[in-house]
This record gives sequence, structure tokens and C-alpha cells, in this order.
Amino acid sequence: MQENTALLIIDAQVGMFSSPIISPVHEGDSMLARIGSLISKARVARLPVFYIRHSGGKGQPLEAGTNGWHIHPAIAPTDGDVVVDKLTSDSFMNTSLHDELQLHKVKRLIVAGIQTEYCVDTTCRRAFSLGYEVVLISDAHGTWNTDVLSADQIIAHHNKTLGGTFATLQTQSETEFAR
Repeated sequence: MQENTALLIIDAQVGMFSSPIISPVHEGDSMLARIGSLISKARVARLPVFYIRHSGGKGQPLEAGTNGWHIHPAIAPTDGDVVVDKLTSDSFMNTSLHDELQLHKVKRLIVAGIQTEYCVDTTCRRAFSLGYEVVLISDAHGTWNTDVLSADQIIAHHNKTLGGTFATLQTQSETEFAR
């Protein structure tokens, strides 16, 4: 990986894993472990780590300022990490993300997080449209079962849809960070 690479973690917040409002994200503990490994690799390589935090409205699992809104403590930011708050599925829309990435001279984004068919999908497509090289970690993004598709089907579909066009796919174990 190049020195202009950054890790982008989307919406890995407490409310996605533990909430009285919704069930925990599908295979959340495994996903957290893979995201944690990615963060460790990025830190060893001294590459920037960016966290996207969704600010939900009153009564939502990610209601701004509540316990559910915080980044999950298993992968919590440390000094020097950048946390960007957003209000929509697009991590770039009306946020400082693009400016922060430009400040850090980032051209390549390694993407993981939640929710596959909303925030992960939209952010990958938008990053591609803005000229970033996008690497989607195929086993480090997640969602929930729906009435139509299982979480595994949604993840597989989005890996297939995004991979090759909007992003390069890699697994967590394949992903290496080098400065």
C-alpha cells in the first residue's frame, strides 16, 4: 500500500451492536475483530485512521450524544485519528471528510464498517466519483437480515456490485499496510 492510504471505518458505533431498538448487526463480533485487526495494521504502518460517526435523530439507535452514538470501544479512536460526523448515508455529503482526506494527502481509501447497502455502498461510490482509489474489505462490512434477503446475501451482492467497478475487493487477512 502507498503512503497516501488511509483506513476509513464507517458507523461502527455502539448502537449497531447493542441497542434496545434494533438487534445487533449480523456477525458483529467477528466484524469488530476484523476491523480491529485493520486498525492495528494501519497504526503499525503509521497511516491515518478516519472514523465516520452517524448522528441519528431523537429515539434512533445512533441518536447524537447518547451511548449508542459513540464509536464501539473495541475499536475506539485514539489521539491523531479523525472522527467525522454525518447525517446521511453519504460520508462526504455536508461533512469535512473530503477536506480532511485532502489535508492528509490521501488518494487511496481502505473501507470497512456498517451498513453495507446504505452507508458503505454510498460512501464507496462517492469516493470513487471523487477520484479516490477505493479498497472495500469484503469481510469487514455488515448489515442485518431483511424480509427479502439475508445479511450474507446483501453483503455478497454488494461485494459483487461494488467490486471491480467502484472498488477493489480484499479480505481483512489479505490487506497489508506498508509505509
